[in-house]
Amino acid sequence: MVAIRENTMAKVYFEDVQVGQELPDYKIKAGYMELNRFAGANDELIPIHMDPDFAKNVAKLPDVIIMGNLKLAYMCNVLTNWGGDDLWVKKLEVSYRKMDVVNETVTAKAVVKSKRTEGGEHLVDLDLWVENSKGEKTAPGSAVVSLPARS
Repeated sequence: MVAIRENTMAKVYFEDVQVGQELPDYKIKAGYMELNRFAGANDELIPIHMDPDFAKNVAKLPDVIIMGNLKLAYMCNVLTNWGGDDLWVKKLEVSYRKMDVVNETVTAKAVVKSKRTEGGEHLVDLDLWVENSKGEKTAPGSAVVSLPARS
């Protein structure tokens, strides 16, 4: 017998989205387990992301650093956790401005900047970012997503 997990996310409709609305945060302590799983899944076995001795003594970094693509994945989690299966990411941009180190708590956040209907699609523009525990935006970005309409 196979257990089937139902999608328990509430459906988000374009009409219910408000400019200025904050999406639920995605907060995580990015430890070695998360970095190693991500590195293995993405063939990103780079010493500055895995080896504290190399990161500190050879690369002269404060510690092992979180992969930029992992921070991007956390931002995508914000979008998909909010919009569910009917959300389509149309455009996603990110800029890596500051390093985050292993075992630091990082939070991916998003806020609705605008919404519009274009070419039959119901689009939502969002500011999207990852911030460290000091509240500094280490990876600012933006996204355009398409949501279903009620009608």
